[in-house]
Amino acid sequence: MLNSIFSIAFTLFLLMDAFGNIPIYLSILKDIEKKRKLVIIFREMVVSLTLIIFFAFFGDSFFNFLGISAKSMQISGGIVLFIVGLNMIFPKKEADNSYGVQGEPFIFPLAVPLVAGPAVLAAVMIYSRQMVQEVILISAIVIAWAATTIILLLAGKLSQWIDKRSLQALERLMGLILLMIAIEMVLKGWHCAY
Repeated sequence: MLNSIFSIAFTLFLLMDAFGNIPIYLSILKDIEKKRKLVIIFREMVVSLTLIIFFAFFGDSFFNFLGISAKSMQISGGIVLFIVGLNMIFPKKEADNSYGVQGEPFIFPLAVPLVAGPAVLAAVMIYSRQMVQEVILISAIVIAWAATTIILLLAGKLSQWIDKRSLQALERLMGLILLMIAIEMVLKGWHCAY
């Protein structure tokens, strides 16, 4: 059981991309006072956790209503994760990280899509479709969320301790691991289909 929890938590942690989000969070919150920054980050992380848990419980019902099978969900989710992993390994050239946010951000983009993005939501729905016990899935979500929250709350300090190149190397390593997980998901979905 612990093995399953930490395996799922690690996958979700990679998808939440805490280290990759550090520069974006710092850029969006650069004009906000330090104490207020921490409040905003924690609030946005609570919003993302709520959304992820909602999708873990009700996302599957939505897809059942649409008539989408577990195999399709597994394969398409694997493809989405594969693309996310590729983007982590081969990032596009530096983009403007501001997302056009003026003033204090609320929900967009810090909670959605940076933490509770399509890949995370697809992953929790796939796990719920695989009949993973609720206690395992919720524990994994909370562990991944807690680790991501701690990293993002320490974003300012981490950016001083870890240089930009090291952050990029870490993100690429996580992308490579994510690619392998994505391929495994596609293969499992394909195997179930035939």
